[in-house]
Amino acid sequence: GGGKDAGGVANGHAHAAGAKRRAGGAHAREGAALDPAAKRSKTEAVSAERIPYFTALATFFSYGQLLVYGYVWDTLMYTVMGRKRDSSHQEGYAPLTRGFEDFYTRNLYHRIQDCWNRPICSAPGSWFEVVEREEPAVAGKRSWPPDLRPTGRNIHALNLGSYNYLGFAAEDEYCTPRVVGTLEARGAATCAPRAGGGTTSDHIELEKLIASYLGKEAAVTLGMGFATNSLIIPALVSKGCLVVSDSLNHNSIVKGCSGSGAKVVVFRHNEPDHLDRVLHRYIAEGQPRTGRPWKKVLVIVEGIYSMEGEVCKLAEIVAVKKKYRAYLYLDEAHSIGAVGPTGRGVAELCGVDTADIDIMMGTFTKSFGSCGGYIASSRAVVNHLRAHSPAHLYATAMSPPCVRQCIASLQVIMGEDGSTRGADKLKAIRDGANFLRKELTDHGCIVLGDEDSPVLPVMLFNPGKIPAFSRECLKRGVAVVVVGFPACPLLLSRVRLCVSAAHTRKDLEHAAAVLKEVADLVGVRYGATDQAKLLEAGETVPLEDHAKAQ
Repeated sequence: GGGKDAGGVANGHAHAAGAKRRAGGAHAREGAALDPAAKRSKTEAVSAERIPYFTALATFFSYGQLLVYGYVWDTLMYTVMGRKRDSSHQEGYAPLTRGFEDFYTRNLYHRIQDCWNRPICSAPGSWFEVVEREEPAVAGKRSWPPDLRPTGRNIHALNLGSYNYLGFAAEDEYCTPRVVGTLEARGAATCAPRAGGGTTSDHIELEKLIASYLGKEAAVTLGMGFATNSLIIPALVSKGCLVVSDSLNHNSIVKGCSGSGAKVVVFRHNEPDHLDRVLHRYIAEGQPRTGRPWKKVLVIVEGIYSMEGEVCKLAEIVAVKKKYRAYLYLDEAHSIGAVGPTGRGVAELCGVDTADIDIMMGTFTKSFGSCGGYIASSRAVVNHLRAHSPAHLYATAMSPPCVRQCIASLQVIMGEDGSTRGADKLKAIRDGANFLRKELTDHGCIVLGDEDSPVLPVMLFNPGKIPAFSRECLKRGVAVVVVGFPACPLLLSRVRLCVSAAHTRKDLEHAAAVLKEVADLVGVRYGATDQAKLLEAGETVPLEDHAKAQ
């Protein structure tokens, strides 16, 4: 996967004090009638928050075994045998990497690193070519860390890892000719920031189009999705401001909040009631030590949470933010263009007027098959960001061909290409995601998230099942993204499946058959009848207890 959530990259939630790990569980409660989260069944909600004791104990035991083996290995190699440690620093220098992180990388990640960073050598369509890699043995010895090298062969695999939600990343009959034409006319890059000669008429056209599409006064585009959060938030809030952030918000939001200087507090994931209590408390208390009123209060949530596949309870959150006259910042990286009857994101899906959302953020790296991000808001806010955000002032502008890709794909979604392809794609991704979710759930897998979400996290729990699931799927020609600690809480390892409108029903039937076969082989049917009985009997361990300190 690309964009903000590159496979294996930790997207933990760290506020104010530094890099805390992602915390909290999936707190599913009944939402508003229009909220897709309200469709979540009681069994699914319980399964998302709790696992059987045996599974939890086996997971802890597996991690403990790996840690003990790692410490024994380090002692033998570096203390007893005197082997020189392959580290990031020279002798006499302080280490550049922190001790435990270096240990964890060497002894846990390196053992299964073939499951990530897999190169591809084709467009990321519904099927693509994965470069086969292996670790060559030199004189009968194996290198450490493993040195994976291409074998010269490719694996033709079904793509369930890319965020190519609407299928625009591969060749498109409408988009591709226009992108090629822009490349020939304007070149590959502007080689300048937006404020210093990097703005073209294409950038202006895209900003007007995205603002019109979302019903906002103005928009500004940036060259990187991650930077859209990390460099825009500090331009909106500063010392004396209060930021209230969902506990499972993306790392780009975390970095933006940390660099803003504002007071940052979190509320339990997707719980509007807890958001209400947090706002009430901190607004009543005021700023630390002085008790003065906050300069401004900003609530930050995501439309679809990329590791959970859950849809934000937007209607209730908007009601809470109005109650306390707070501003709302909505990250629609995974929802814009992918959900809603006309692809206008979670606001359309939940029946919320975009006028009630003060700042709308999104990226072009998922549904639009391009790169970069945008902020849509009032004209005054957008003008302020143009004058104060480093992402606009100093970073290189979006490549003109990428800008044209965004414009062309938006025109297809809006039906301005003179066809119904946009509507057909939206229906295809919705039906495909719901089909695959039902197939896996009926088979006994625990699939997190809500209906209509193109992100389907399937729980693995045990760390030994992370490489097993990934490798067995690839053997059968299905490429998936697996996620483990520290990218998610210790007990919540998972495989994250992304459905695309480019997937045909035959593709998804094939995917379901392979995933079921691998689920049986690896043993991840935690939602099967026998496990469901354990859950109903209460023989479970709350995941949130183990995630609080991470």
